[in-house]
Amino acid sequence: MEKMFQRFTVKLAQPLNMRSRLLVFLAALMLVPTFFVPLWKMTFVAQQYPEGLELFIYSHDLVGGDDGNDLTEINVLNHYIGMAPLERKAFTEFKWLPLVIGLIGVLTLRAAVIGTVGSVLDIIAIAGYFALFSLWSFWYKLYSYGHNLDPRASVHVDPFTPPMFGHRMVGQFEVWSFPGFGTYLFIAFGLLIVAGWCFSYRMRPADKK
Repeated sequence: MEKMFQRFTVKLAQPLNMRSRLLVFLAALMLVPTFFVPLWKMTFVAQQYPEGLELFIYSHDLVGGDDGNDLTEINVLNHYIGMAPLERKAFTEFKWLPLVIGLIGVLTLRAAVIGTVGSVLDIIAIAGYFALFSLWSFWYKLYSYGHNLDPRASVHVDPFTPPMFGHRMVGQFEVWSFPGFGTYLFIAFGLLIVAGWCFSYRMRPADKK
């Protein structure tokens, strides 16, 4: 057992080979557009809105379709059922999401230049925790909005949780929710960083380049 841990420790201290450095560098580049493209998209379709109302969720803001008019319309409809308005200030996530993404990006670039197998493993662990916590936070926000309804609202609906993935009927609305382009960039980041780690972790001493 002790020898196994020693070998593992030696592996973690190995510098990355050139192939891994390139993959890790590309992974860091995947994070740059996530500040500018939507991470998630929700569409609300009803008889009176056949073309749908669109809501785009960025790392730092909520933006409605039709030059922002859709978000105003969504909040008017939410008011009738007693749901709190969707406002940027209500989402504390917008304060720390860009900072965490930026920090992960800096650590990834550092690993690409002077990193070891262990430093990339640290990034994988941090990014994995960040992804799981972000998904949980998103689900919890949806749950809170759908369950903390004002009982004095003009239209009564049973508490509900808007869909995080896929489709659900909410009152007279069909709600569709799917990842945006930014989320797929995060997935690409994860695949590249894991690939970069594997290429160097599986490398034998004679293979170092």
